[in-house]
Amino acid sequence: MDVLLVDGYNMIGDWDELKRLKETDLEQARNLLIEKMAEYQSYRGYRVIVVFDAYEVQGLETKQKNHKVEVIYTKEQETADECIERLIKAFKNVKTKVYVATSDYTEQRTIFAQGALRKSARELYIEIQNIQAEIEDDLKSYIRTQSPIKIPIKKDVLEVFEKWRRDKK
Repeated sequence: MDVLLVDGYNMIGDWDELKRLKETDLEQARNLLIEKMAEYQSYRGYRVIVVFDAYEVQGLETKQKNHKVEVIYTKEQETADECIERLIKAFKNVKTKVYVATSDYTEQRTIFAQGALRKSARELYIEIQNIQAEIEDDLKSYIRTQSPIKIPIKKDVLEVFEKWRRDKK
């Protein structure tokens, strides 16, 4: 299974919708990113891990699952980049492609050196937009293939039938 490691705050700082949301509610911006990544994971079949810096926060690394997306808050004195580099080493093998979503140029060079592939914040955003369009098209196509459950009847005829039904009681 392919793995996508996402630098969470890098995406939030780059995507306009999340950037605006961050100004008023950072937690909501994180949650929206996780929801978008859950949809991505469901559609692409990748294992998705979103990493958030906790560099200035005291404590241990925390991990949680949210909508089947793994979310990691780094441990004290560890950046998201360092955590992502550690995860690349853990996941990278002949059978697994590791992608890293970041627009940090220095991190991209390190990622390439470790054999991982990168997706810039912009590329990931466009891919998510395309997935949402594909899902809408698939849904419309599915609805068109479904046969109607009821026979379409004009409103005035329905009123007559309803009157008959009520008069029989």
